[in-house]
Amino acid sequence: MTTADPTVRAEAPAEPPGYARRWWVLATMTVCLLVVIMGNTILNVALPSVQRELGASHGELQWAVDAYILVFAGLLFSWGVIGDRIGRRRVLLIGLTVFAVGSVLAASSSSPLELILWRAVMGVGGAAVQPTTLAVISNVFPPAERGRAIGIWAATAGLAVAGGPLAGGAVLEHFWWGAVFLIGVPVAVLGLGGTLAVVPESRDPDPGRLDVPGVLLSIVALAGLVYGIIRGGSGESWASPGVLVPLLGGLVLLGLFVWLQRRSTHPALDVSLFRNPAFSAAAAALGLNFFALMGATFYLVYFLQGLRGYSPLQSGAALIPVAIAMALMAARSSRLAERYGAKAVCAAGFLLITLSFAGFQLLDQTSPLWLLIVILSVQGLGMGSVMAPATESIMSVVPREKAGAGAAVNNSVRQIGGALGVAILGSVLAATYSAHLGRAVDVLPADARSEARQSIVATLEAVRLVEAGGDADAAREAATVVEPAREAFVAAMHATAVGTAGASLIAAVVVLVWLPGRRQRGEPVTH
Repeated sequence: MTTADPTVRAEAPAEPPGYARRWWVLATMTVCLLVVIMGNTILNVALPSVQRELGASHGELQWAVDAYILVFAGLLFSWGVIGDRIGRRRVLLIGLTVFAVGSVLAASSSSPLELILWRAVMGVGGAAVQPTTLAVISNVFPPAERGRAIGIWAATAGLAVAGGPLAGGAVLEHFWWGAVFLIGVPVAVLGLGGTLAVVPESRDPDPGRLDVPGVLLSIVALAGLVYGIIRGGSGESWASPGVLVPLLGGLVLLGLFVWLQRRSTHPALDVSLFRNPAFSAAAAALGLNFFALMGATFYLVYFLQGLRGYSPLQSGAALIPVAIAMALMAARSSRLAERYGAKAVCAAGFLLITLSFAGFQLLDQTSPLWLLIVILSVQGLGMGSVMAPATESIMSVVPREKAGAGAAVNNSVRQIGGALGVAILGSVLAATYSAHLGRAVDVLPADARSEARQSIVATLEAVRLVEAGGDADAAREAATVVEPAREAFVAAMHATAVGTAGASLIAAVVVLVWLPGRRQRGEPVTH
């Protein structure tokens, strides 16, 4: 009679810490993710209200969006290293607290500059939370289940993209614009409680040092680059020093950042990861996906509220199709990638995104609502097809003990892509709108013309102020600007959508060339 080998249990793969509670951990991480993403996207639907009530310019609105994203992207590397060093659970608690405090302060802003400042503080907290949620999931779930868990995580991100504007629109129906930032505070408190209750502590047993100069250099470089793009799109000549200096300076500093990181013994960003073609292609795919998503959301709000006259709640509800489609496809895309390969699934997703932005050419002042729903649903299906497989491709390359750094890279390319999407597409929209509007605004008061050229919301607000002034003749002249403004916005939106479609098509080519295909039967799953 043979006896059981006493070494079998010892040789069996050890379960990751927190494995028994892994689905509760995943639920907690999705709550934390909701806080951060909704806190970002919820501002989009309030932009017209902020512009009216705080007197914000088009450029200041872009900075209110990008201040969060730039700080977020710049600090991701550091928070990833800090989480690997002091513990990811601890970093989650810090991040949620900072984010909640920043939200309360943003809600009480009395000027555009204050709003931009507190949005940056929110970015500090968000940079700690979002990558840490992914790092925790990668530590708690074994490789065989990780794809499914990341699919659910990505689906949550998709729901939050439109959930933010919808929640913000509902709040704006009854409260002032600042209340949109208070929605996330109780959710953050729920995330804090869940983290304390079920999330195990995890860290890298051999952590790297924090590269403070590298972090500061990356933030300055990105800020300069995006600042130059916003200045150029706001009407200043692209050849002027005010545009060229920050643009070229940002590019030079980014190059210096990469050069220094390659030679550092404790880099803020492990650039050697990008030598892996699959890693680089997946990172590019995520960046281009969020370039399209955040940029399109920025100008879609102007289409819905400025051109179509929707209320904030109605415009938030109009974004539901893209969120539902994104969430449904993100939850299924990991299994599709297992069957057909990440290359095929992501490429098909980008082709759907390209098709959706081509469909924007059909939208105008009188297009039916069902057409917008179809276009946004196709867009959501495409974006959902990209998010989970690309994220899994990145995390599968990174060892579990370095999950914080890997998640930081994953989220940094998402946020940098989103920041550039808002900056570039927002600037293209503003510049094209101004060019098509031409001298139509010359009937407005001289001190209102410059800002009125920047966006349709600013134009309509200038007309409203003239009409409220009580001068009947001036009001009649101002009213003649409305129709040219609407036509100019439609032309600008069409041109901007063409650029977005082009970026999506480039992304399809990138993943077809460099992303790995279907894993062969019996091929091991990587860490």
